[in-house]
Amino acid sequence: MSRLSEILDQMTVILSDLKDVMDAEQQQLSAGRLNGSALQRITEEKSSLLASLDYLEQQRRVEQNANRSANDDIADRWQTITDKTQHLRDMNQHNGWLLEGQIDRNKQALEVLKPHQEPSLYGANGQTSPTSRGGKKISI
Repeated sequence: MSRLSEILDQMTVILSDLKDVMDAEQQQLSAGRLNGSALQRITEEKSSLLASLDYLEQQRRVEQNANRSANDDIADRWQTITDKTQHLRDMNQHNGWLLEGQIDRNKQALEVLKPHQEPSLYGANGQTSPTSRGGKKISI
């Protein structure tokens, strides 16, 4: 097996792992409640896989430039990688929409809670507000 074939196989494995991670991300984003630590772990894992994929892509280009011979096996592997990459791009876009939905729901919840918020203890100037002391502000 050529070095280029090995690189393409590694890329395929990482893309499959990335799909699993993005499926987990989608499940987290689709759930009624977000688990922040789980989502953070998923994001870190996704970043790591993308960094590995970027490294392999650089290696693939070096090998491909060194071996300009056309090979059907290489073309089939590259088509598999292209198909998986397009599918993952669509999944990532969908997950982005789910995340935007979560952000909108959080904003709506905050807007509902805002009118019920207790008056603040401190004013904009950093001093206690006159209403919190129960009296008038006297200056000398």
